[in-house]
Amino acid sequence: MGPPGALNHFGSGIAGLSAALGAARNGASVTLATKATQPEGASTWWAQGGIAVARTAPEQFKEDIAVASSGTSDPEALDVLVQNADAAVRDVLIETLGVDFDTGGNGASFDFGREAAHSEDRILHVDASTGRHIHEPFLNHLAGHDRVEICGDTAAIELLEHDERVHGAVLESDGTVQPHYAGATILATGGIGALYSRSTNPGGSTGDGIAMAHRAGAATADMEFVQFHPTVCVADGDPFLVSEAVRGEGAVLRAAEGERFMPAVHEDAELAPRDVVARAVEQEHHRTGRVVLDVSSFDFAGIFPDLAAMCAEHGVDPSTGIPVVPAEHFLCGGVDVDTHGRTSLDRLYAVGECARTGVHGANRLASTSLLEGLVWGLRAGTDAAGHEPTEREGAVSTSPGSAPSEEFLQDSYERLQRTMDEHVGLRRTPEGLRDALSALRALKINVDAYAGLGAPRAVHPVVATDDLRTCP
Repeated sequence: MGPPGALNHFGSGIAGLSAALGAARNGASVTLATKATQPEGASTWWAQGGIAVARTAPEQFKEDIAVASSGTSDPEALDVLVQNADAAVRDVLIETLGVDFDTGGNGASFDFGREAAHSEDRILHVDASTGRHIHEPFLNHLAGHDRVEICGDTAAIELLEHDERVHGAVLESDGTVQPHYAGATILATGGIGALYSRSTNPGGSTGDGIAMAHRAGAATADMEFVQFHPTVCVADGDPFLVSEAVRGEGAVLRAAEGERFMPAVHEDAELAPRDVVARAVEQEHHRTGRVVLDVSSFDFAGIFPDLAAMCAEHGVDPSTGIPVVPAEHFLCGGVDVDTHGRTSLDRLYAVGECARTGVHGANRLASTSLLEGLVWGLRAGTDAAGHEPTEREGAVSTSPGSAPSEEFLQDSYERLQRTMDEHVGLRRTPEGLRDALSALRALKINVDAYAGLGAPRAVHPVVATDDLRTCP
Protein backbone atom coordinates (compact mmCIF):
# COMPACT_ATOMS: atom_id res chain seq x y z
CA MET A 1 0.00 0.00 0.00
CA GLY A 2 1.25 3.49 -0.85
CA PRO A 3 2.18 6.17 1.68
CA PRO A 4 -0.42 8.62 3.09
CA GLY A 5 -1.83 10.84 0.36
CA ALA A 6 -0.39 8.58 -2.35
CA LEU A 7 -1.77 8.75 -5.87
CA ASN A 8 -1.40 6.45 -8.88
CA HIS A 9 -0.90 8.14 -12.26
CA PHE A 10 -0.80 6.06 -15.44
CA GLY A 11 0.68 7.72 -18.52
CA SER A 12 3.57 10.09 -19.16
CA GLY A 13 2.21 12.51 -21.75
CA ILE A 14 1.41 16.14 -20.95
CA ALA A 15 -1.88 15.20 -19.24
CA GLY A 16 -0.29 12.66 -16.89
CA LEU A 17 2.68 14.90 -16.15
CA SER A 18 0.41 17.88 -15.45
CA ALA A 19 -1.75 15.77 -13.13
CA ALA A 20 1.35 14.59 -11.28
CA LEU A 21 2.57 18.17 -10.94
CA GLY A 22 -0.82 19.40 -9.71
CA ALA A 23 -1.03 16.62 -7.12
CA ALA A 24 2.56 17.03 -5.92
CA ARG A 25 2.12 20.78 -5.55
CA ASN A 26 -0.78 20.02 -3.21
CA GLY A 27 1.16 17.66 -0.97
CA ALA A 28 0.45 14.26 -2.53
CA SER A 29 3.05 11.56 -3.07
CA VAL A 30 2.75 10.40 -6.69
CA THR A 31 3.65 7.13 -8.37
CA LEU A 32 3.71 7.80 -12.10
CA ALA A 33 3.73 4.51 -13.98
CA THR A 34 4.17 4.38 -17.75
CA LYS A 35 4.49 1.61 -20.32
CA ALA A 36 6.98 3.78 -22.18
CA THR A 37 10.71 3.27 -21.82
CA GLN A 38 11.60 6.40 -23.80
CA PRO A 39 9.93 9.84 -24.12
CA GLU A 40 8.95 8.93 -27.70
CA GLY A 41 6.46 6.44 -26.26
CA ALA A 42 4.04 9.26 -25.40
CA SER A 43 1.92 11.07 -28.00
CA THR A 44 2.95 14.42 -26.52
CA TRP A 45 6.53 13.94 -27.74
CA TRP A 46 5.27 13.70 -31.33
CA ALA A 47 3.04 16.79 -31.25
CA GLN A 48 4.16 19.14 -34.00
CA GLY A 49 1.97 22.21 -34.42
CA GLY A 50 1.91 23.74 -30.95
CA ILE A 51 -0.40 24.74 -28.14
CA ALA A 52 -3.22 27.22 -28.66
CA VAL A 53 -3.96 30.02 -26.17
CA ALA A 54 -6.79 32.54 -25.86
CA ARG A 55 -4.64 35.72 -25.93
CA THR A 56 -7.05 38.70 -25.95
CA ALA A 57 -9.97 36.98 -27.68
CA PRO A 58 -11.30 34.13 -25.50
CA GLU A 59 -14.80 34.24 -26.96
CA GLN A 60 -13.46 33.88 -30.50
CA PHE A 61 -11.29 30.96 -29.36
CA LYS A 62 -14.37 29.22 -27.94
CA GLU A 63 -16.28 29.93 -31.14
CA ASP A 64 -13.53 28.38 -33.28
CA ILE A 65 -13.53 25.20 -31.18
CA ALA A 66 -17.32 24.97 -31.34
CA VAL A 67 -17.42 25.50 -35.10
CA ALA A 68 -14.72 22.87 -35.70
CA SER A 69 -16.83 20.41 -33.67
CA SER A 70 -19.93 21.19 -35.79
CA GLY A 71 -21.64 22.47 -32.65
CA THR A 72 -21.13 19.27 -30.63
CA SER A 73 -18.64 20.53 -28.02
CA ASP A 74 -19.82 21.08 -24.45
CA PRO A 75 -20.18 24.79 -23.50
CA GLU A 76 -19.15 24.29 -19.87
CA ALA A 77 -16.04 22.38 -20.89
CA LEU A 78 -15.17 25.11 -23.39
CA ASP A 79 -15.44 27.73 -20.65
CA VAL A 80 -13.06 25.78 -18.43
CA LEU A 81 -10.52 25.24 -21.21
CA VAL A 82 -10.42 28.81 -22.45
CA GLN A 83 -10.63 30.54 -19.06
CA ASN A 84 -7.66 28.54 -17.78
CA ALA A 85 -5.62 28.36 -21.00
CA ASP A 86 -3.26 31.31 -20.77
CA ALA A 87 -2.64 31.06 -17.02
CA ALA A 88 -1.83 27.33 -17.22
CA VAL A 89 0.56 27.81 -20.14
CA ARG A 90 2.30 30.72 -18.44
CA ASP A 91 2.56 28.94 -15.07
CA VAL A 92 3.72 25.50 -16.18
CA LEU A 93 5.28 25.76 -19.63
CA ILE A 94 6.88 29.19 -19.50
CA GLU A 95 7.64 29.94 -15.83
CA THR A 96 8.15 26.42 -14.42
CA LEU A 97 9.66 24.57 -17.39
CA GLY A 98 11.12 27.49 -19.34
CA VAL A 99 9.95 26.20 -22.75
CA ASP A 100 11.66 28.33 -25.38
CA PHE A 101 8.75 29.03 -27.70
CA ASP A 102 9.56 30.66 -31.04
CA THR A 103 9.56 34.45 -31.08
CA GLY A 104 9.13 36.95 -33.86
CA GLY A 105 12.82 37.85 -33.84
CA ASN A 106 14.52 41.14 -32.98
CA GLY A 107 13.26 40.95 -29.41
CA ALA A 108 9.64 40.59 -30.48
CA SER A 109 7.11 38.65 -28.45
CA PHE A 110 6.05 35.11 -29.25
CA ASP A 111 5.59 34.12 -32.88
CA PHE A 112 1.95 33.02 -32.67
CA GLY A 113 1.01 30.71 -35.56
CA ARG A 114 -2.28 29.90 -37.23
CA GLU A 115 -3.59 26.51 -38.27
CA ALA A 116 -6.69 25.11 -39.93
CA ALA A 117 -10.05 26.43 -38.63
CA HIS A 118 -8.42 29.04 -36.37
CA SER A 119 -9.62 32.57 -37.07
CA GLU A 120 -6.50 34.27 -35.71
CA ASP A 121 -2.84 33.71 -34.82
CA ARG A 122 -2.83 32.10 -31.36
CA ILE A 123 -0.58 29.02 -31.44
CA LEU A 124 2.67 28.90 -29.46
CA HIS A 125 5.20 26.59 -31.10
CA VAL A 126 8.82 25.48 -31.34
CA ASP A 127 9.51 24.88 -35.04
CA ALA A 128 7.35 21.83 -35.93
CA SER A 129 8.38 19.78 -32.89
CA THR A 130 6.64 21.56 -30.02
CA GLY A 131 5.71 18.39 -28.15
CA ARG A 132 9.30 17.26 -27.76
CA HIS A 133 10.35 20.67 -26.43
CA ILE A 134 7.59 20.49 -23.79
CA HIS A 135 7.81 16.81 -22.93
CA GLU A 136 11.51 16.40 -22.19
CA PRO A 137 11.83 19.32 -19.71
CA PHE A 138 8.56 18.26 -18.08
CA LEU A 139 9.85 14.72 -17.51
CA ASN A 140 13.14 16.08 -16.18
CA HIS A 141 11.35 18.46 -13.82
CA LEU A 142 9.22 15.70 -12.30
CA ALA A 143 12.14 13.24 -12.17
CA GLY A 144 13.80 15.67 -9.77
CA HIS A 145 10.67 16.26 -7.67
CA ASP A 146 10.85 14.71 -4.19
CA ARG A 147 7.12 13.82 -4.21
CA VAL A 148 7.11 12.05 -7.60
CA GLU A 149 8.37 8.55 -8.43
CA ILE A 150 8.45 7.69 -12.14
CA CYS A 151 8.27 3.96 -12.96
CA GLY A 152 9.09 3.26 -16.61
CA ASP A 153 8.28 0.04 -18.46
CA THR A 154 5.41 -0.52 -16.01
CA ALA A 155 1.94 -1.36 -17.26
CA ALA A 156 -1.38 -1.00 -15.46
CA ILE A 157 -3.49 -4.01 -16.42
CA GLU A 158 -6.55 -3.83 -14.16
CA LEU A 159 -8.19 -1.34 -11.80
CA LEU A 160 -8.96 -2.43 -8.23
CA GLU A 161 -12.62 -1.46 -7.91
CA HIS A 162 -14.99 -2.25 -5.05
CA ASP A 163 -18.43 -0.78 -4.42
CA GLU A 164 -17.95 1.85 -7.17
CA ARG A 165 -14.68 3.13 -5.69
CA VAL A 166 -11.26 2.55 -7.25
CA HIS A 167 -8.59 1.65 -4.71
CA GLY A 168 -5.62 1.39 -7.07
CA ALA A 169 -4.51 -0.90 -9.87
CA VAL A 170 -2.69 -4.10 -10.67
CA LEU A 171 0.71 -3.29 -12.19
CA GLU A 172 3.07 -5.43 -14.24
CA SER A 173 6.78 -4.74 -14.44
CA ASP A 174 9.53 -7.09 -15.63
CA GLY A 175 7.12 -10.03 -15.48
CA THR A 176 6.02 -9.34 -11.89
CA VAL A 177 2.32 -8.61 -11.33
CA GLN A 178 1.17 -7.01 -8.08
CA PRO A 179 -1.50 -4.66 -6.71
CA HIS A 180 -0.63 -1.05 -5.95
CA TYR A 181 -3.09 0.77 -3.70
CA ALA A 182 -3.55 4.54 -3.74
CA GLY A 183 -5.83 7.26 -2.44
CA ALA A 184 -6.83 8.13 -5.99
CA THR A 185 -6.00 6.89 -9.48
CA ILE A 186 -5.56 9.07 -12.56
CA LEU A 187 -5.65 7.55 -16.04
CA ALA A 188 -3.67 9.42 -18.71
CA THR A 189 -3.07 6.48 -21.01
CA GLY A 190 -3.58 8.13 -24.39
CA GLY A 191 -5.55 7.10 -27.43
CA ILE A 192 -6.29 4.13 -29.68
CA GLY A 193 -4.00 4.59 -32.69
CA ALA A 194 -2.59 1.06 -32.57
CA LEU A 195 -6.04 -0.28 -33.45
CA TYR A 196 -5.46 1.02 -36.99
CA SER A 197 -2.73 0.10 -39.45
CA ARG A 198 -2.07 3.77 -40.21
CA SER A 199 -1.88 6.24 -37.32
CA THR A 200 0.13 9.22 -36.11
CA ASN A 201 0.15 7.77 -32.57
CA PRO A 202 3.08 5.88 -31.01
CA GLY A 203 2.72 2.10 -30.96
CA GLY A 204 1.69 1.97 -27.30
CA SER A 205 -1.61 3.77 -27.97
CA THR A 206 -3.73 0.68 -27.47
CA GLY A 207 -6.73 2.10 -25.57
CA ASP A 208 -6.05 -0.09 -22.55
CA GLY A 209 -6.75 2.69 -20.02
CA ILE A 210 -10.24 3.22 -21.43
CA ALA A 211 -10.82 -0.54 -21.48
CA MET A 212 -9.73 -0.89 -17.84
CA ALA A 213 -12.10 1.89 -16.81
CA HIS A 214 -14.93 0.32 -18.78
CA ARG A 215 -14.36 -3.10 -17.20
CA ALA A 216 -14.41 -1.47 -13.76
CA GLY A 217 -17.78 0.12 -14.51
CA ALA A 218 -16.81 3.70 -15.40
CA ALA A 219 -18.98 5.49 -17.96
CA THR A 220 -17.57 6.18 -21.41
CA ALA A 221 -18.94 8.49 -24.09
CA ASP A 222 -18.47 9.54 -27.73
CA MET A 223 -16.26 6.57 -28.57
CA GLU A 224 -17.38 6.83 -32.19
CA PHE A 225 -15.69 10.23 -32.58
CA VAL A 226 -12.28 9.31 -33.99
CA GLN A 227 -10.40 12.07 -35.78
CA PHE A 228 -8.32 11.37 -38.89
CA HIS A 229 -5.54 13.82 -39.72
CA PRO A 230 -5.65 14.79 -43.41
CA THR A 231 -1.92 15.16 -44.11
CA VAL A 232 0.12 12.13 -43.11
CA CYS A 233 3.02 11.01 -45.32
CA VAL A 234 3.39 7.26 -45.83
CA ALA A 235 5.85 7.32 -48.73
CA ASP A 236 8.00 4.52 -47.29
CA GLY A 237 5.28 2.79 -45.28
CA ASP A 238 6.30 4.48 -42.02
CA PRO A 239 3.73 7.24 -41.32
CA PHE A 240 4.77 10.71 -40.21
CA LEU A 241 2.50 13.68 -39.70
CA VAL A 242 2.91 16.86 -41.75
CA SER A 243 1.78 19.59 -39.39
CA GLU A 244 -1.24 21.76 -40.10
CA ALA A 245 1.11 24.68 -39.59
CA VAL A 246 2.51 23.91 -43.05
CA ARG A 247 -0.89 24.62 -44.59
CA GLY A 248 -1.15 27.64 -42.33
CA GLU A 249 2.06 28.91 -43.93
CA GLY A 250 0.53 28.57 -47.42
CA ALA A 251 0.94 24.96 -48.59
CA VAL A 252 -1.86 23.69 -50.84
CA LEU A 253 -3.23 20.24 -51.66
CA ARG A 254 -3.11 18.98 -55.23
CA ALA A 255 -4.55 15.83 -56.84
CA ALA A 256 -2.57 13.59 -59.20
CA GLU A 257 -3.13 15.84 -62.23
CA GLY A 258 -1.81 18.85 -60.29
CA GLU A 259 -5.07 20.71 -59.70
CA ARG A 260 -6.11 22.15 -56.33
CA PHE A 261 -9.37 20.75 -55.03
CA MET A 262 -9.99 22.25 -51.59
CA PRO A 263 -11.32 25.67 -52.78
CA ALA A 264 -14.28 23.82 -54.33
CA VAL A 265 -14.89 21.89 -51.11
CA HIS A 266 -14.88 24.61 -48.43
CA GLU A 267 -14.60 28.39 -48.29
CA ASP A 268 -11.51 28.08 -46.09
CA ALA A 269 -9.90 25.68 -48.59
CA GLU A 270 -6.84 23.98 -47.04
CA LEU A 271 -7.60 25.65 -43.69
CA ALA A 272 -11.02 24.05 -43.31
CA PRO A 273 -11.63 21.85 -40.24
CA ARG A 274 -9.73 18.56 -40.18
CA ASP A 275 -12.70 16.32 -40.85
CA VAL A 276 -13.59 18.28 -43.98
CA VAL A 277 -10.05 18.21 -45.35
CA ALA A 278 -9.53 14.53 -44.47
CA ARG A 279 -12.66 13.41 -46.33
CA ALA A 280 -11.70 15.52 -49.36
CA VAL A 281 -8.16 14.08 -49.43
CA GLU A 282 -9.54 10.54 -49.22
CA GLN A 283 -12.01 11.23 -52.02
CA GLU A 284 -9.30 12.64 -54.31
CA HIS A 285 -7.12 9.63 -53.55
CA HIS A 286 -9.89 7.34 -54.71
CA ARG A 287 -10.54 9.48 -57.78
CA THR A 288 -6.98 10.19 -58.97
CA GLY A 289 -4.72 7.83 -56.98
CA ARG A 290 -2.49 10.47 -55.41
CA VAL A 291 -2.60 13.69 -53.36
CA VAL A 292 0.43 15.85 -52.58
CA LEU A 293 1.03 18.85 -50.35
CA ASP A 294 2.64 21.57 -52.47
CA VAL A 295 5.10 23.60 -50.36
CA SER A 296 6.73 25.49 -53.23
CA SER A 297 5.28 28.89 -52.30
CA PHE A 298 7.58 29.41 -49.28
CA ASP A 299 10.93 28.36 -47.83
CA PHE A 300 9.84 24.99 -46.44
CA ALA A 301 13.26 23.92 -45.17
CA GLY A 302 13.93 27.33 -43.64
CA ILE A 303 10.61 27.59 -41.78
CA PHE A 304 10.19 23.89 -40.94
CA PRO A 305 13.71 22.44 -40.68
CA ASP A 306 12.59 19.49 -38.54
CA LEU A 307 9.96 18.47 -41.08
CA ALA A 308 12.43 18.93 -43.94
CA ALA A 309 14.84 16.60 -42.15
CA MET A 310 12.06 14.08 -41.62
CA CYS A 311 11.21 14.18 -45.33
CA ALA A 312 14.86 13.52 -46.18
CA GLU A 313 14.94 10.63 -43.72
CA HIS A 314 11.94 9.04 -45.45
CA GLY A 315 13.19 9.66 -48.98
CA VAL A 316 10.69 12.42 -49.80
CA ASP A 317 11.66 15.42 -51.94
CA PRO A 318 9.41 18.31 -50.81
CA SER A 319 10.13 20.26 -54.00
CA THR A 320 8.02 17.75 -55.95
CA GLY A 321 5.22 17.73 -53.36
CA ILE A 322 4.81 15.70 -50.17
CA PRO A 323 2.49 12.69 -50.76
CA VAL A 324 -0.20 12.61 -48.06
CA VAL A 325 -3.13 10.47 -46.95
CA PRO A 326 -5.52 10.66 -43.97
CA ALA A 327 -4.58 8.57 -40.91
CA GLU A 328 -6.05 7.97 -37.46
CA HIS A 329 -4.94 10.80 -35.21
CA PHE A 330 -7.05 11.47 -32.12
CA LEU A 331 -9.91 9.95 -30.11
CA CYS A 332 -12.34 12.71 -29.12
CA GLY A 333 -14.37 10.39 -26.87
CA GLY A 334 -13.20 8.26 -23.98
CA VAL A 335 -13.84 7.87 -20.26
CA ASP A 336 -16.57 10.36 -19.42
CA VAL A 337 -15.32 13.04 -16.98
CA ASP A 338 -16.42 16.31 -15.44
CA THR A 339 -14.52 19.61 -15.39
CA HIS A 340 -12.03 18.25 -12.82
CA GLY A 341 -11.41 14.95 -14.60
CA ARG A 342 -13.62 12.95 -12.20
CA THR A 343 -15.18 9.81 -13.67
CA SER A 344 -18.40 8.07 -12.62
CA LEU A 345 -16.36 5.93 -10.17
CA ASP A 346 -15.20 7.40 -6.87
CA ARG A 347 -11.48 8.33 -6.80
CA LEU A 348 -10.91 7.48 -10.45
CA TYR A 349 -9.89 10.33 -12.75
CA ALA A 350 -9.10 10.44 -16.46
CA VAL A 351 -7.28 13.14 -18.41
CA GLY A 352 -5.82 13.63 -21.88
CA GLU A 353 -6.83 11.62 -24.91
CA CYS A 354 -8.28 8.72 -22.89
CA ALA A 355 -10.83 11.13 -21.37
CA ARG A 356 -13.97 12.58 -22.87
CA THR A 357 -14.11 16.12 -21.46
CA GLY A 358 -16.62 17.39 -24.02
CA VAL A 359 -14.24 20.07 -25.32
CA HIS A 360 -13.78 18.57 -28.78
CA GLY A 361 -17.22 17.16 -29.51
CA ALA A 362 -17.09 15.21 -32.75
CA ASN A 363 -13.98 16.89 -34.21
CA ARG A 364 -10.96 18.49 -32.51
CA LEU A 365 -9.61 21.92 -33.44
CA ALA A 366 -5.88 21.88 -34.25
CA SER A 367 -3.41 22.46 -31.38
CA THR A 368 -5.96 22.06 -28.58
CA SER A 369 -4.96 18.57 -27.38
CA LEU A 370 -1.85 19.69 -25.48
CA LEU A 371 -3.87 22.50 -23.93
CA GLU A 372 -6.69 20.19 -22.84
CA GLY A 373 -4.17 17.77 -21.30
CA LEU A 374 -2.44 20.59 -19.44
CA VAL A 375 -5.60 22.23 -18.08
CA TRP A 376 -7.46 19.03 -17.11
CA GLY A 377 -4.28 17.43 -15.78
CA LEU A 378 -3.64 20.29 -13.36
CA ARG A 379 -7.27 20.35 -12.24
CA ALA A 380 -7.48 16.57 -11.76
CA GLY A 381 -4.19 16.36 -9.87
CA THR A 382 -5.21 19.18 -7.56
CA ASP A 383 -8.63 17.65 -6.93
CA ALA A 384 -7.25 14.14 -6.33
CA ALA A 385 -4.66 15.18 -3.74
CA GLY A 386 -5.48 14.41 -0.10
CA HIS A 387 -7.20 11.04 -0.43
CA GLU A 388 -5.78 8.29 1.77
CA PRO A 389 -5.12 4.79 0.35
CA THR A 390 -7.41 2.00 1.56
CA GLU A 391 -6.59 -1.61 0.79
CA ARG A 392 -9.66 -3.56 -0.29
CA GLU A 393 -10.27 -6.96 1.21
CA GLY A 394 -9.72 -10.10 -0.79
CA ALA A 395 -6.72 -11.49 -2.59
CA VAL A 396 -5.73 -10.40 -6.05
CA SER A 397 -4.78 -13.30 -8.29
CA THR A 398 -1.49 -12.68 -10.06
CA SER A 399 -0.75 -16.19 -11.24
CA PRO A 400 1.13 -16.32 -14.54
CA GLY A 401 -0.93 -16.67 -17.66
CA SER A 402 -0.10 -18.87 -20.60
CA ALA A 403 2.00 -17.22 -23.26
CA PRO A 404 0.67 -17.13 -26.84
CA SER A 405 2.99 -17.53 -29.78
CA GLU A 406 4.38 -14.51 -31.61
CA GLU A 407 2.50 -15.73 -34.67
CA PHE A 408 -0.79 -15.70 -32.75
CA LEU A 409 -0.25 -12.15 -31.53
CA GLN A 410 0.78 -10.89 -34.96
CA ASP A 411 -2.20 -12.55 -36.63
CA SER A 412 -4.58 -11.13 -34.00
CA TYR A 413 -3.26 -7.60 -34.48
CA GLU A 414 -3.47 -7.84 -38.25
CA ARG A 415 -7.07 -9.08 -38.07
CA LEU A 416 -7.92 -6.30 -35.66
CA GLN A 417 -6.37 -3.58 -37.80
CA ARG A 418 -7.92 -4.90 -41.01
CA THR A 419 -11.33 -4.80 -39.35
CA MET A 420 -10.86 -1.26 -38.06
CA ASP A 421 -9.41 0.04 -41.34
CA GLU A 422 -12.16 -1.47 -43.45
CA HIS A 423 -15.22 -0.80 -41.32
CA VAL A 424 -14.42 1.77 -38.60
CA GLY A 425 -12.38 4.30 -40.55
CA LEU A 426 -13.06 7.74 -41.96
CA ARG A 427 -16.28 6.60 -43.67
CA ARG A 428 -18.62 4.06 -42.06
CA THR A 429 -21.88 2.31 -42.83
CA PRO A 430 -24.35 0.48 -40.57
CA GLU A 431 -23.61 -2.78 -42.41
CA GLY A 432 -19.86 -2.26 -42.06
CA LEU A 433 -20.14 -1.62 -38.33
CA ARG A 434 -22.18 -4.80 -37.91
CA ASP A 435 -19.47 -6.71 -39.77
CA ALA A 436 -16.85 -5.16 -37.47
CA LEU A 437 -18.75 -6.29 -34.37
CA SER A 438 -18.92 -9.84 -35.71
CA ALA A 439 -15.21 -9.88 -36.50
CA LEU A 440 -14.28 -8.55 -33.06
CA ARG A 441 -16.49 -11.10 -31.34
CA ALA A 442 -14.65 -13.85 -33.22
CA LEU A 443 -11.33 -12.33 -32.20
CA LYS A 444 -12.45 -12.31 -28.57
CA ILE A 445 -13.08 -16.05 -28.64
CA ASN A 446 -9.46 -16.59 -29.69
CA VAL A 447 -7.86 -14.29 -27.14
CA ASP A 448 -10.02 -15.22 -24.13
CA ALA A 449 -7.81 -18.22 -23.40
CA TYR A 450 -4.92 -15.86 -22.69
CA ALA A 451 -6.82 -13.21 -20.72
CA GLY A 452 -6.30 -12.62 -17.01
CA LEU A 453 -4.18 -10.49 -14.71
CA GLY A 454 -1.21 -12.78 -15.02
CA ALA A 455 -1.27 -12.90 -18.81
CA PRO A 456 1.78 -11.63 -20.70
CA ARG A 457 1.66 -7.87 -21.27
CA ALA A 458 1.44 -8.23 -25.05
CA VAL A 459 -1.94 -9.94 -24.70
CA HIS A 460 -3.66 -7.13 -22.81
CA PRO A 461 -3.99 -4.65 -25.72
CA VAL A 462 -5.80 -7.28 -27.78
CA VAL A 463 -8.10 -8.07 -24.85
CA ALA A 464 -8.59 -4.34 -24.28
CA THR A 465 -9.72 -3.89 -27.85
CA ASP A 466 -12.61 -6.27 -27.36
CA ASP A 467 -13.63 -4.38 -24.23
CA LEU A 468 -13.60 -1.15 -26.24
CA ARG A 469 -16.05 -2.82 -28.64
CA THR A 470 -18.80 -2.52 -26.02
CA CYS A 471 -18.09 1.07 -24.98
CA PRO A 472 -20.94 3.47 -25.79
